[in-house]
Amino acid sequence: MDSSLNKAVEQFTGILVSQLARAEAMEADKGFADYSAMDKLIIGICGGDGIGPIITSQSERVLRKLLAEDTAAGRVEFRGIDSLTIENRAREGKAIPARTLAKLKECHVILKGPTTTPREGDPWPNIESANVAMRKELDLFANVRPVKVPPQGIDWVFFRENTEGAYAAGSLGVNVGNALAVDFTIATHPGCERIIRLAFEHARKTGRKRVSVVTKANVIKATDGKFLTIAREMAKEYPEIEMDDWYVDIFAAKLIDEKRRRDFSVVVLPNLYGDIITDEAAEFQGGVGTAGSANIGRKYAMFEAIHGSAPRMVEEGRAQYADPCSMLRASVLLLDHIGRAEQARRLEKALDFCMFEEKKLVITGRDTGCTCARFADYVVSAL
Repeated sequence: MDSSLNKAVEQFTGILVSQLARAEAMEADKGFADYSAMDKLIIGICGGDGIGPIITSQSERVLRKLLAEDTAAGRVEFRGIDSLTIENRAREGKAIPARTLAKLKECHVILKGPTTTPREGDPWPNIESANVAMRKELDLFANVRPVKVPPQGIDWVFFRENTEGAYAAGSLGVNVGNALAVDFTIATHPGCERIIRLAFEHARKTGRKRVSVVTKANVIKATDGKFLTIAREMAKEYPEIEMDDWYVDIFAAKLIDEKRRRDFSVVVLPNLYGDIITDEAAEFQGGVGTAGSANIGRKYAMFEAIHGSAPRMVEEGRAQYADPCSMLRASVLLLDHIGRAEQARRLEKALDFCMFEEKKLVITGRDTGCTCARFADYVVSAL
């Protein structure tokens, strides 16, 4: 037991040292990329695996149509990156192969399809999630997930911290013999500060009047306590915006309260809670297959669906019926992020029309509904 305890203490010390170094690096890095100053904006198209290449290719087609003028003028370039498959990652034993990472870093923004994350019992090495690795490598600290259902008065924007919390050292947990297993939840001051400020700035920029902070600070007192304390202090800088705070369990309950949920607008929350709550929220919009997300960093940005690679659909020969709406919603976020607001609104309105208003075509994930390509055609016709 003594040797396993000493090994655990050594591993814990290593985690603390690396996270303190990361906090120092964050303090030194304050500026965001200025896309308007770039001669050419490079958009990476990374299909991933499973249903990823199918739904990503349809979103690329729509993006190319909306950005045709920019592409023709040399202001925008699309680059395909097809090497982030589970086969390539398993072959190299890495979440992101080095050559693939180098290609990703050559792009300013990335549209990324879902990728498979192996779990115990799968026929793949137990490598880290490509999503988690990409967020770390590119420092994509903010996961922004809008959920909108106009008939129900739902118009939410979630700001999930992306690089800390329970996922920061998710593969570095410690086993002390067979008796004890310990994982880590991490919160740095600059890490909390930058995601909370982004949420308040978004509320101010878009005219939203409330920011809800979601934690479990009454029980998880150090890390969640830090997150909530920083939010309360920062709220003083935004007197025109109301801040309220919720414990994650009661917040999850209030999302299904038909009267109360209309009050929510901008929501900011730590990593694990954000992952769970945004999947719950997406169900109101039609499920995780309909929701896109932005992963924002100071230098890079990546846009993706919030769901996985659906290997079962591929195995059962149903991949062509995958819902492209998640990636198309992610494309709206991409367009907004690179300063193409007019094109973003066109795509957003077309999606609202096809998904909520006319609803001429329905995606079911099977041959009882339309194919991914046919639904993308429907959206293109509505642009």
